[in-house]
Amino acid sequence: MRILLVAPPTPETFWSFKHVLRLVSKRAAFPPLGLLTVAAMLPPEWELRVVDMNVERLRDKDLRWADYVMLSAMIVHRDAVRELAARCRALAKPIIAGGPLFTTGHEAFPEIGHFVLGEAEEVIPELVADLRRGQPRHCYQRLEWPSLAATPAPRWDLIDLRRYATMAVQFSRGCPFNCEFCDIIVMNGRVPRTKTPAQLIAELEGLRLRGWKDTVFVVDDNFIGNKQQTRALLHTLVDWRARTGTSLTFFTEASVNLADDSELCDLMVKAGFIKVFVGIETPSAEALEECRKVQNQGRDLVAAVQHLQRAGLEVMGGFIIGFDSDPHDIFKRQFEFIQKSGVATAMVGLLTALPKTRLYQRLAREGRIQTATTGNNTQAALNFRTKLNRDYLLNGYRELMRRLYEPGTYYQRIRIFLQHHRPRPGGWHRLSRSDFQAFLKSFWLLGLRHRGRWAYWRLCLSTLIRRPRQFRHAIELAIMGYHFRRVARHL
Repeated sequence: MRILLVAPPTPETFWSFKHVLRLVSKRAAFPPLGLLTVAAMLPPEWELRVVDMNVERLRDKDLRWADYVMLSAMIVHRDAVRELAARCRALAKPIIAGGPLFTTGHEAFPEIGHFVLGEAEEVIPELVADLRRGQPRHCYQRLEWPSLAATPAPRWDLIDLRRYATMAVQFSRGCPFNCEFCDIIVMNGRVPRTKTPAQLIAELEGLRLRGWKDTVFVVDDNFIGNKQQTRALLHTLVDWRARTGTSLTFFTEASVNLADDSELCDLMVKAGFIKVFVGIETPSAEALEECRKVQNQGRDLVAAVQHLQRAGLEVMGGFIIGFDSDPHDIFKRQFEFIQKSGVATAMVGLLTALPKTRLYQRLAREGRIQTATTGNNTQAALNFRTKLNRDYLLNGYRELMRRLYEPGTYYQRIRIFLQHHRPRPGGWHRLSRSDFQAFLKSFWLLGLRHRGRWAYWRLCLSTLIRRPRQFRHAIELAIMGYHFRRVARHL
């Protein structure tokens, strides 16, 4: 059996990091982790190929080679999926599709014949048996959440690691919170399930033995959703790092209550974590109550961010505009919060009613859903009728984004972050060839060619004088800001 596993191209968004990739000489930010994990569940005697359309073209001869095409996609890939489905149909190649796009909306794709809805671990054996008989069903789905104890390590051998800026692994699925707008609990549930520490270490060891020496994204919905298991993993990670001498570092996603546990923060840094993405959402107490973001309520969010920074973690923040209770000055309040907290990587998006979320259901009952979501919350579009004037929201959002990533404003935010951040031990670690090339390109692009060059040199000079151990971090953030500035310019 010949299986072609295809990852569709990701459009330009915050998370595509398209403009960063040019500077670090990479093709894509992350590998197609879901496809590589599914590949590991398939029979070892089957012939498998992976085509990640973010790093290479999908050729007709690739499609002709395959007996079946397996496709994994998120909502943001909808248009690319339709184009791919048309190509497969023209060559009479059947598709088996999975991922968030289809789990919450497979009915919208009548041109695709077969679906794996939800998590794949418990249905892949049925699918394999049906494929061997030549009679695959239309849908495969289990309503229960599978244990991750038997989830295999991804098939790293099917991709060229050198094409990616960051590798990815997963330790847990699910989140204990119940935010109204979030579809994580729809797809993965509210009771976090984890792999064993030994499983994850085996995956990381596989990457290390293949020569990976850089950053790994732990893609969990909420890394601290099960703190007991998280602590066990972190202790195992510390031991593994000491035993192997690896230079791997990590970043992940976690809820803001991580700031309440200094011991856990310190353990994460000791285990090699350098960044954490936190859903801060809004400085508006009314909006936090509206969306049931209970973990953010009743706390000083600026202080929480700065506590994580002092622990040695860079906080990447998620922010949302468009809640019903947003006041008219929400853009000013978001800007002031982001600047004051020193969240350099501030991913601000418009509220989106994702399929099957509690938000979508509420707005549907109120007759306010107007269009399907694109899955890209940085597009200046809203898929529901808002309380604030729609044009006011869209224009205010565009202006906020452009203001946040103006060179002078952004570099000032980096300086605020560096004031609070405690560099991890060994901050002047080995520079790879790609690091050195990225620095040279940033000096040319940001220091000579682009508007904001004087603000860039002031950042470089002030960091070298006052915080030389953080210079590499400052340059990394400057490069990231270039990407966000380009995204903001085209909203």
